Amino acid sequence: MEQAGVYLDIPLLQHMSRDMDRQLVSLTQLIYDLAGEAFNVNSTQQLGRILFDKLEIQKGLGVKRVRKTKTGYSTDVAALEQFKAHPLVGKILDYRQLAKLKSTYVDALPQLLNPQTRRVHTSYNQAVTATGRLSSSDPNLQNIPARTEMGREIRKAFIAEGEDRRLLSADYSQIELRILAHLSQDATLIQSFRSGEDVHRRTASLIFGGAPEEVTPEQRARAKTINFGVIYGMGPTRLAREIDISLEEAKQFIEAYFATYPGVHRYTLEMIALAKEQGYVTTLLGRRRYLPELFNDNPGIRVAAENMAINTPVQGSSADLIKVAMINIHTRLQRERLATQMLLQVHDELVFEVPIAELEQVKLLVVEEMEQAVHLDVPVKVDIGAGRNWFEAH
Repeated sequence: MEQAGVYLDIPLLQHMSRDMDRQLVSLTQLIYDLAGEAFNVNSTQQLGRILFDKLEIQKGLGVKRVRKTKTGYSTDVAALEQFKAHPLVGKILDYRQLAKLKSTYVDALPQLLNPQTRRVHTSYNQAVTATGRLSSSDPNLQNIPARTEMGREIRKAFIAEGEDRRLLSADYSQIELRILAHLSQDATLIQSFRSGEDVHRRTASLIFGGAPEEVTPEQRARAKTINFGVIYGMGPTRLAREIDISLEEAKQFIEAYFATYPGVHRYTLEMIALAKEQGYVTTLLGRRRYLPELFNDNPGIRVAAENMAINTPVQGSSADLIKVAMINIHTRLQRERLATQMLLQVHDELVFEVPIAELEQVKLLVVEEMEQAVHLDVPVKVDIGAGRNWFEAH
């Protein structure tokens, strides 16, 4: 993958850069209008003065306490999140997101092209993350945005070289939740996956009541946050912040979740106890992570280690699974003398550059090897697609 590199549509990135410049100018003027004066939008001190001294937005939103740093008001994303209902704060967050996308990706990627191959070549690191996932650096191609519309647009610049090739994206569907079902042996969660249900909708139905088809988009989104939050040890404080509810409601949601999936609750308690007993946890393939922090004098460090005891077998097993799949796919591509190249691994997703003549054969090959890499007690599902660029393929 490092040698293959990824081909980029440079004219598209240049066009996006010019378009983003225009958007930033418009946003800046709108911010000035909402602030009632011109100022340096990138200055945290000037922004803090306008938001909290001049406009006093905290009073209008009923926020009693504003976080401060040594140099003034805190205006980082986390600090501004509680004020995002105010139109000025919303535009500031939009401005920052756009400016970061432009500088980090749209303007930076063309500078990283290898002059010989005309491609971008990342480095994959095998032994950096504690859970065993690969990481990517120089540049980090695992961090290309996918959650926002603006971020997804950048993926259009990752293209197949030549009209006779396509990019193929194969992505594990909810693999960590499927591994959690396997490890916890929770009957309800296992049954949901075996019956092909929408697990987030099913969770929402069980927590909030009513039939699955009656679940609202908001309820499903909240259930999704809880489903994944449990894997990462999300407590009520963070859950309340993530889905904008009271602390008491968050506590009730977590209690309802564990009542719905008692096997998951039992698994979390058992993994913490086992980690304390033996000093480590293991993935499905036997890879260990030692957790000496479980015995630290600092309660915060101990709680973080307990969360690692819960999360590592899930996330680490996911990392093992995709690595096994990658080895098996690579072996078959060589054995079957196919010209397809594996380009990227982005956590649960693999991206390939495929001659059109091989496309259908490679689709079947990739799905087969990814779904059969490791046996689980629930079906493993892979979403696959192809297109001229990464956006279309995904």
